[in-house]
Amino acid sequence: MAAVDISPTAALRRRSQLPTAPAVIYEGREISADELSRTAAEFAAGLADRGLRRGDRIAYLGLNSMTFLQTLFAAAHLGAVFVPVNFRLAADEVQHILHDCGAHTVVVEEGHRELVESVVPDVPVRCHVLADTDPQCPVAAAPGAVWTPLSDLLTSDRPVRDHVALYQDDLAVLMYTSGTTGRPKGVMLTHGNIWWNAVNVDSIVDTRSDDVNLAVAPLFHIGGLNALTLRTLVRGGTVVLRRGFDPEQCQNDLVQHRVNSLFAVPAMYAALARVPGFADADLSSLRAAIVAGAPVPPQLITDYAERGILLQQAWGLTETAPFATHLPAELTAKKTGSAGVAMPYTEIRLVDPVTGAVIQEADTRGELCVRGPNVTPGYWNNPDATRAAFDDAGWFHSGDIAHRDEDGCYYIVDRLKDMIISGGENVYPAEVERVLAAYPGVLEAAVIGVPDPKWGETVLAVLTCESGTSPTLEDVRAFTGRHLARYKLPTRILVAEQLPRNASGKLVKSELRRWVDAQRQHVESV
Repeated sequence: MAAVDISPTAALRRRSQLPTAPAVIYEGREISADELSRTAAEFAAGLADRGLRRGDRIAYLGLNSMTFLQTLFAAAHLGAVFVPVNFRLAADEVQHILHDCGAHTVVVEEGHRELVESVVPDVPVRCHVLADTDPQCPVAAAPGAVWTPLSDLLTSDRPVRDHVALYQDDLAVLMYTSGTTGRPKGVMLTHGNIWWNAVNVDSIVDTRSDDVNLAVAPLFHIGGLNALTLRTLVRGGTVVLRRGFDPEQCQNDLVQHRVNSLFAVPAMYAALARVPGFADADLSSLRAAIVAGAPVPPQLITDYAERGILLQQAWGLTETAPFATHLPAELTAKKTGSAGVAMPYTEIRLVDPVTGAVIQEADTRGELCVRGPNVTPGYWNNPDATRAAFDDAGWFHSGDIAHRDEDGCYYIVDRLKDMIISGGENVYPAEVERVLAAYPGVLEAAVIGVPDPKWGETVLAVLTCESGTSPTLEDVRAFTGRHLARYKLPTRILVAEQLPRNASGKLVKSELRRWVDAQRQHVESV
């Protein structure tokens, strides 16, 4: 059978020939599929004039925007590799990514221009494009000779070549992991990985061709980009695109645009639930509300279910593009807290993290391993990391610990590397965090292990609380002791204004540990 062109550029072009709703509503402006397709083709022609070729890497640094989408589709048009960069990274981290991927071109918003200029001498970038076509992001009067204005590349006087046909094994995206420890690794995602995730989602989630999807999660994150946004664009729906997440604006968008699908991390859903008027807002159109990207407190799912919204928990990583499991909406109440079952075209299994033996028994903890066409082929320029992540049978080892119930539903316990060993017993922070999140007045909870002369490690809890809530260690231990074994109970607590999270909404425990070390003299302990 002949190979099939699965280029997103081709799909967008096919859509543009049909009378559909706006492809994007960006900060109040409607953009048709034809306009997006045409602009991306013009952008691609301008980039080709500056030497960008198939397989070259083109990086984008900025917030959610039309420029982000134009860059993505222009890259696909040429068969180049798109590299979305976390806009919250420091100069040294951005330098590492641009150097590691060997970026030919970098497209930058004004707010990040000076940062990129500071690393220009140390990276191999040959073409610097400054986004100057977005009213939401005004440009400085004299940005410097190194920069080519995007508007110069978006001219119709260049011949627009046909798009490059792209197939399953062609590299689409280099997405660098959040780098909470060590240097970020470039996860290679092929067009097949991207495409098969869409097939998985459409097979099990109630998504439709005319959906309205709200994109508020960062698009440089695989969940923000490929959970629903890209699929909605190429399939015929409308993406309501916001530069960032604002809880009140999110609620207004859900109501005003009759949003059908939303991907967000737990912290976003929690913030949305605290917006005044949330209890009475008309969210009846929202039928595909997916939550993933961080541990999901069961109480959050329960709270939304009482509101009439069935949050569908999913699990995956950048390496799985992003979903490997999903809990169908009809099981939300019955299996609260479960990350669901394997996606239709993805295999899941548990293995003993020490022996590597496959775990067949229910309710037995092991490391989650994934295999399927949505799984990355490996890490860019990092064969050692690739070998460490995959076994000889091609299973990707996620580093997440989970167990499976008798019905085949998986429950994520924690990251293997975050496990606390106290007196020879394994303590999984996420298990303790779920209980702490239900303590009256606690908004968020994070647990880490701290050295203890008697037990080796014990549990320290960091809490954020509602105004007027001041939990004592005694009260916290009494509450958690009703749900957890004694060795899992916090022996020390700290109250913080907020927990450190990266731009993807994930808790950064390395930063939390540094903050705890600076606060240790104030820790109440037993």
